[in-house]
Amino acid sequence: MSSNQPTEEPAYDDRVYRSPMATVTGVVLLALLAWLCGDAVVQGSGNVPWIALAAALCLAPLIIAFTVRPAVFANDDRLRVRNPFRVIELPWAAVDTVRARYSAEVLAEGSTYQMWSIAVSLRDRKKATRRQAGRPGPSTGRAKTPGEEVPRASADRTVDELRELHERCASRAGAQGSVKVSWSYEIIAPAVIGALILIVLLATG
Repeated sequence: MSSNQPTEEPAYDDRVYRSPMATVTGVVLLALLAWLCGDAVVQGSGNVPWIALAAALCLAPLIIAFTVRPAVFANDDRLRVRNPFRVIELPWAAVDTVRARYSAEVLAEGSTYQMWSIAVSLRDRKKATRRQAGRPGPSTGRAKTPGEEVPRASADRTVDELRELHERCASRAGAQGSVKVSWSYEIIAPAVIGALILIVLLATG
């Protein structure tokens, strides 16, 4: 006997949003840190090698946290925001809205969470506004091409995609639930330990 209840399609793989520029910057900084600290370990004397190792233990997680790590993952069921020190998991039903003002934000259950990996650029917005002002129309005397998109800043386009996904998927059975926030101790712990060791070495050196 067949059921008349509609079946939901499975959620698609995550869409991933991250900043390529931040990732490149992070890789460069990590390489520079490795070179400087490695040279200090090989060439240094006394406490210098230990200070270099402690500095690397403290700084490497922080560089990763603010450059390589931030990302936003979205599928049909939920939005997962990975910021420097926290991971916020937001089922679409719990999300109130997604917006981009001076930063990209998601509002849910009375709280506001920034999305570090979606950088809002006022310069990018100004460029998009200028391009939009030059679009075809009565003022330009040029015919509009069918299907031509309105110029939008990169962050605004991304937020539009997330907002559309939220509106389409919030009623799904798999999109129900509450917001979950967890601290990223794999980043916090080594940074704190490295900082404490560095303080002790500098104080006793």
